[in-house]
Amino acid sequence: MGQDQLHVVFGTGQVGKALVTRLTALGVAVRTVSRHRPDALPSGADWQPVDVADPEAAADAAKGASVVYQCLSAPYSQWPERFPPLQRGALAAAERTGALLVSLENVYGYGPTGGRPMTEDLPLAATTVKGRTRAAMTGELLAAAAASRVRIAIGRASDFFGPGVTQGSTLGERVFGNALDSRRADFIGDPDLPHTYSYVPDIAAGLATLGTDDRAVGEVWHLPGPETVTTRALLDLVGTEVGHPVAIRGLSKLALRGLGLINPTIRELAEMAYQFDQPFILDTSKYDAVFGAAGTPLPEAIAATIAWYRNRVSTS
Repeated sequence: MGQDQLHVVFGTGQVGKALVTRLTALGVAVRTVSRHRPDALPSGADWQPVDVADPEAAADAAKGASVVYQCLSAPYSQWPERFPPLQRGALAAAERTGALLVSLENVYGYGPTGGRPMTEDLPLAATTVKGRTRAAMTGELLAAAAASRVRIAIGRASDFFGPGVTQGSTLGERVFGNALDSRRADFIGDPDLPHTYSYVPDIAAGLATLGTDDRAVGEVWHLPGPETVTTRALLDLVGTEVGHPVAIRGLSKLALRGLGLINPTIRELAEMAYQFDQPFILDTSKYDAVFGAAGTPLPEAIAATIAWYRNRVSTS
């Protein structure tokens, strides 16, 4: 592994930036690709301004790549329309260059599991609009791989949190920011059910492994992360870090729909509320068995996240 191999990261959001940091720390040459210039990039990474939904432009941006990472996202309220074309751009880039395509996914495609732990061999039986969109996108990748058009490795993660995560997550500003301000944490569903939350630095480390270890190719992997506990237990750890208990303000589905009248993102959350009405457990044992257990202990992940939020406040 080294500077003779170019890794191209499509998407410079919260996970994409963490992945760039991880790859450059490994000594890999990295090119980032996005429509808008990201915040300061680590030494060894450059940036190209490209609309990845344009397959020709995406392919040009990936020239010379040995690995392409799909860490893209679309506005939550416009997922079905805008997300698939972005992935197709990344897929076209990997096909054109012959690069391995490492694609980041969430777990929407599985749909409700009745509380059973999610494993990689579960069928994609989504019942929601966004879940069916995700399942169809996975189908496109698998079909391209089956036709020998591209080599792929798919990494899946659950609801994410970590330093730099403020929006787009159930464990963002309205939990960590509220806790530091001595306000109640907003939460959907039953906080006493076990729920897997994925830590962004772990997601980045897992994706980097998929892109640098040949054993990952052709497989779907649940990426490593902290241990699964109930959301209430997680908030107790947050309380320990901020120095006071963190109360919960539960948001019912009815409340979500009401808030959704003025906030499109919250409106879209309502259809995914089933994830918080039953145990939601991501089984990462397949990854752990092959690559070794790599998840950050939950107290350490919570402490790092709170430290980032504190520093943000002190420097703002």
